[in-house]
Amino acid sequence: MKEFARIVKFTLFSISAGLIEMGAFALLNELLRLPYWLSYLVALVLSVLWNFTLNRKFTFKSATNIPVAMLKVACYYAVFTPLSTLLEHYLAEGLGWNEYLVTAINMVLNFVTEFLYQRFFVFGKSIDTNTKTADQTDDRR
Repeated sequence: MKEFARIVKFTLFSISAGLIEMGAFALLNELLRLPYWLSYLVALVLSVLWNFTLNRKFTFKSATNIPVAMLKVACYYAVFTPLSTLLEHYLAEGLGWNEYLVTAINMVLNFVTEFLYQRFFVFGKSIDTNTKTADQTDDRR
């Protein structure tokens, strides 16, 4: 049951991070007219920071070293971002798949792989070590 609750929380925080990314991208790209790559990069960083912060505190309840955990997440994105970009290019440009379908596939791949990466590698040994957060959650039940 505890693991199911983790998955639900991770899902909800991921949805909120996606909304933040889309909103930030729209503001930067449409309102400020920043270059596409800069708008995308800033929006992505904002969503990753949001998602990381909420998941560390509420989903995994981890008291791990924050800079180390953030570096691990940065490493994930250093691999995932170029690979997903290549996949997007190959499927959409090379095979002619619908761009929105390909983006949805990448979002699902990101969601699943990031959950597993954070669950077992970033926070694996430190899950439920933040007693302050765990105590507050237990008090609300």
